Amino acid sequence: MTDDQGMGDLSCMGNTVVKTPHIDAFYQKSTRLTEYHVSPTCAPTRAAIMSGQHEFRVGVTHTILERERMALDVYTLPQAIQSAGYQTGLFGKWHLGDAEDYLPQHRGFNEVLMHGGGGIGQVNLGDFPPNKDNVYFDNVLLHNETIVKTKGFCTDVFFDAAMAWTKAQTTKNQPYFAYISLNAPHAPLIAPEAYKKRFLDLGYDEGTAGRYGMIENIDDNFGRLMSKLEEWNALENTLIIFTTDNGATHLRGTLNGEKIKHFNANLKGGKNSPNEGGDHVPLFMYWKGVLTEGKDINQLTAHIDLYPTFAELVGTKLPEDMQDLEGLSLIPLLENTAINWEDRLLFTHCGRWKTGMVNTAKF
Repeated sequence: MTDDQGMGDLSCMGNTVVKTPHIDAFYQKSTRLTEYHVSPTCAPTRAAIMSGQHEFRVGVTHTILERERMALDVYTLPQAIQSAGYQTGLFGKWHLGDAEDYLPQHRGFNEVLMHGGGGIGQVNLGDFPPNKDNVYFDNVLLHNETIVKTKGFCTDVFFDAAMAWTKAQTTKNQPYFAYISLNAPHAPLIAPEAYKKRFLDLGYDEGTAGRYGMIENIDDNFGRLMSKLEEWNALENTLIIFTTDNGATHLRGTLNGEKIKHFNANLKGGKNSPNEGGDHVPLFMYWKGVLTEGKDINQLTAHIDLYPTFAELVGTKLPEDMQDLEGLSLIPLLENTAINWEDRLLFTHCGRWKTGMVNTAKF
């Protein structure tokens, strides 16, 4: 799951500037949920995925001001997966609370490599102070209970760690859930120089070059992951999902000094917008020999559907006293798109009211 990458940020979705050949190849053989919707910003989407409820119900109404802290009484998705005998790993962004009790190590993840706050370098919001000086390179991260200094570009680091951990699980024939939750291409728009060069040479501004460079770096890393899963003979029993947490940012830039609008898949709005540009994102699912390749599912689906889907897939028995799941299992759709999928109404709200305002509201 990438961060702040919209429907128009892939060449398979119509972008003619950025090149994403590995994700494009994945798209071609995937089952694609064409009407998959999330929340307009980062922490709310993550809360909905981890809880199976709309984010407001679990206390997440913003990305900052401690309003990103997911309620501690939530029985989380990784806890449910753990209960079925799976190992669970998080690599990258958590963004559901940095106070001790809220950390993912205490909420269902066996293995964690994460930055703090909502993004690397956001030291005033919870990230490690050294990251302010060298954003996205050689970062200080939290590895389980230990603060570590890493070397290299952040996306490469998270993929390297995820693949090493995944290989260990496959070697042991251990069922696992790997949550590769990248901070890229979230601002600041910084990429390795080799990934920026093509866009700068074309005449794009630094921000566009950095952002598209991050996306092409993600694509290369995704290609490495798929190659390794094939090498480890893991594709036949692994469900792989590519998705994003909300719509795009940096929707405008310059080309050779002229102001331009970037491709946004003809959607209105972007991140932090309740319009489709803010909450309509890709969801590509691939399971070799199990899911139909190159199939579009057009029924309305959402982030709250992932929890019941995964719980059903792993065969976990959920506690009777946990929160009510508000989503629907996607398995009937994955098995047969012609099934009578119930009509539904999804409510989207940016939730960025001023702190304290909720106390005056009537529910």
